[in-house]
Amino acid sequence: MGEWGKRDDMCVHSTHPYNAEPPPSALAGHLITPLDTFYVRDHGPIPDIDPVIWRLTVDGLVDRPLFITLEDLRTGFHERTMVATLQCAGNRRAGLLTVCDLAGEEPWGPGATSTASWTGVALKDVLARAGLRPQAAHIAFQGADVSGDTTPPQPFGGSIPIHKAVADEVLLAWAMNGEPLTPVHGAPLRVVVPGWIGARSVKWLTHVTARLTPSDNYYQAVAYRLLPAGAAVDDLAGIPLGPVPLNSAILSPVDGARVPPGPTEITGYAFNGDGRAVARVEISLDGGHDWRPATLRAASGPWAWRLWHVTADLPEGETVIAARAWDDAAATQPEDPHTVWNPKGYVNTSWHRVTVACGA
Repeated sequence: MGEWGKRDDMCVHSTHPYNAEPPPSALAGHLITPLDTFYVRDHGPIPDIDPVIWRLTVDGLVDRPLFITLEDLRTGFHERTMVATLQCAGNRRAGLLTVCDLAGEEPWGPGATSTASWTGVALKDVLARAGLRPQAAHIAFQGADVSGDTTPPQPFGGSIPIHKAVADEVLLAWAMNGEPLTPVHGAPLRVVVPGWIGARSVKWLTHVTARLTPSDNYYQAVAYRLLPAGAAVDDLAGIPLGPVPLNSAILSPVDGARVPPGPTEITGYAFNGDGRAVARVEISLDGGHDWRPATLRAASGPWAWRLWHVTADLPEGETVIAARAWDDAAATQPEDPHTVWNPKGYVNTSWHRVTVACGA
């Protein structure tokens, strides 16, 4: 067992803060990601929080500010369990590094996404108890973790618009895969915002604040923005990231694998954010000239990824396998990473490719 209860073969991009993803093959075949395999994205040291003295503050544009315990949440609200996929905005960033360098950015592969069963209470129920005012347009979250990325250091935070905050699926969660949250995943309480980038699912939650405007936290106002290709990394003109765009990846065989020629099972995942469904996944063995459909497994819920598989005859020599997904609005992934490169390396949605060698 590795650090923070993770697998020994996690790809650890940094230890302080801890950022790690599983090998792609470890995700293959698991509709629900085991706890020791679930990716981790942190921005500061993991806080040590005593759940007995921890409190959640709910304030801002509410009539009845709350200061509540974990027990208050467990006993005073309707408990819900939901399966949802979380995906880091930097998932598959390594593919953009083949276009141009991204100084200081972690080279995430396709494993910065995972799926869990989450248990907690609906955020909308807590906001209703606090008396959410009609003029509230955004709900901001703040965690207990303090990041050194800012001067001076500040707690990690972010916000979501009110229409998402009061949707049924947004949870304040205390359990993951039927077990209490571990410190590395945000204990004692975290937000789970299905269909949105993982950065909005704030861990180690301490504050929920109703606002007229989006959070002014660094990770909402400056970071996690999709910048134009030629912009400076501190440019504020970028698009603030929210819903996860359509994406897919090959999990097995992995890039660089050597496999016997002949029938080979190819597996992967596809995911689309905020209400759009994955409708089809295809693979190509010839650079995108010909495509064949993969078989999609049923999803574990409307907010979960779709796993897929297909068996293809691979010839002797080297083969580049490409995958792309389509959604129920007939949108698909762009072909080339050059077309989606950006200065922070976010949301690489281009076709995912792996190169395998067949033969002795």
